[in-house]
Amino acid sequence: MESRIASTALRAGVALVAAATAGCVVVPVNPDGSIYQGPVAAYPAVAVPAAPTSLTLPVRLYPTNEPAAATGMVSGTVVNNLNGKGTFTLNVGGETMSGEATRSGGATSRQGVANAFGARGSYANCQYTMNTNAQGTGRCTFSNGATYQLHIGG
Repeated sequence: MESRIASTALRAGVALVAAATAGCVVVPVNPDGSIYQGPVAAYPAVAVPAAPTSLTLPVRLYPTNEPAAATGMVSGTVVNNLNGKGTFTLNVGGETMSGEATRSGGATSRQGVANAFGARGSYANCQYTMNTNAQGTGRCTFSNGATYQLHIGG
């Protein structure tokens, strides 16, 4: 009972202080009580950088079977649009392949698929898992039967 009365009194006191100081203005004063007439310190504006709208990540594919070993390591990029979708570009044996990467469950999912297609008719299908927005791993299979271990990020 005593703590309920103390709690009610505390709430009433806080409300009274809030009501009494509503609309108050802080005026700087000198030590003698006179109003300060000097310059007021100005603080420089702080630039807040805009949030990124995309993140470009390097992609490396390492051979895991004989058809892939004939081509060797493949490199490319993924542009993560930070919304669960992105673009996927590879350069394989002089052929540029491009397509898209999509997270399976949207922007918050870690799993996704990436597909790319080249002008000569080659294609790649990849499954991946992101550890962070900037790093992940997966596996890619190409139209010629080549398979690769996929590394995303630096």
